[in-house]
Amino acid sequence: MKVNMISSSRCQSQRSHMMLPCSVLVEMVIMAGTVMLAYYFEYTDTFTVNVQGFFCYEGAYRKPYPGPEDRSAVPPVLLYSLTAGVPVLVIIVGETAVFCLQLATKDFENQEKTILTGDCCYINPLVRRTIRFLGIYAFGLFATDIFVNAGQVVTGNLAPHFLALCKPNYTALGCKQYTQFISSVHACTGNPDLIMKARKTFPSKEAALSIYAAMYLAMYITNTVKARGTRLAKPVLCLGLMCLAFLTGINRVAEYRNHWSDVIAGFIIGISIAVFLVVCVVNNFRGRQPEHEHSHLDNLAQMPTISIPRVESPLEKNHITAFAEVT
Repeated sequence: MKVNMISSSRCQSQRSHMMLPCSVLVEMVIMAGTVMLAYYFEYTDTFTVNVQGFFCYEGAYRKPYPGPEDRSAVPPVLLYSLTAGVPVLVIIVGETAVFCLQLATKDFENQEKTILTGDCCYINPLVRRTIRFLGIYAFGLFATDIFVNAGQVVTGNLAPHFLALCKPNYTALGCKQYTQFISSVHACTGNPDLIMKARKTFPSKEAALSIYAAMYLAMYITNTVKARGTRLAKPVLCLGLMCLAFLTGINRVAEYRNHWSDVIAGFIIGISIAVFLVVCVVNNFRGRQPEHEHSHLDNLAQMPTISIPRVESPLEKNHITAFAEVT
């Protein structure tokens, strides 16, 4: 019996040694494909932007040009630095604190196991959880960028300041009425690069990335920090992150860089991706299930059932006898 148990455990360990490198390889391929797709959307002309027309003197697109993105109150360098750096710092500090607290309190029941990947290689629970959460966050960041760029390419929605950059010659286009629709590709006489950027506003990338980072961090703090005295600190911190993301979207509208619909669509995309990854992929940042819960469920599943014979009551017997006499 002992020999069979030892051989079975060896087979399971060999299978785990084989499955771990395969799963890591598959995840690396998926991550590389996601990064490449985001690169092609962002820095190449592989995907053609839809050319959307406009009406003569249309008021929705006649806002003044606010200037380059670098002059914005939330420039791209600041936004991308915060969305990439703050979650990494918070997750590393949070996982280190949780790991040290479990070691100090000897709470090994809720701690994840150390994984053996070979004869000499071990993956510490701290490293394992940190890499998992940061990897999922990075994947969601690139996925959000892909969704946003795909929406911008397909819709080709015009920015509020589009006509200021387009500089159409209304006389040559024959604009005599406000209801005349212009769909010509050569209607604009301005800078082609700026015009192309003004055609890619729906949904708002800045709104989507900011709300994704804020939502992911807020759910991480809510599900991970369990210390006493944080009953009020956690909501304040999470609401502060969400407030910064909403202010980023409002700033895009106030500077005439996006419409309200662009910002709302970006918020929906960012929140949806963050909630899906946290709930369905990382299981709300929970560790392994405690052993007593597994044993309790196994005991319930293996518990023998007892069939009790049915006992007929005297009332039923009298009822059946009376019914037989009547018939």
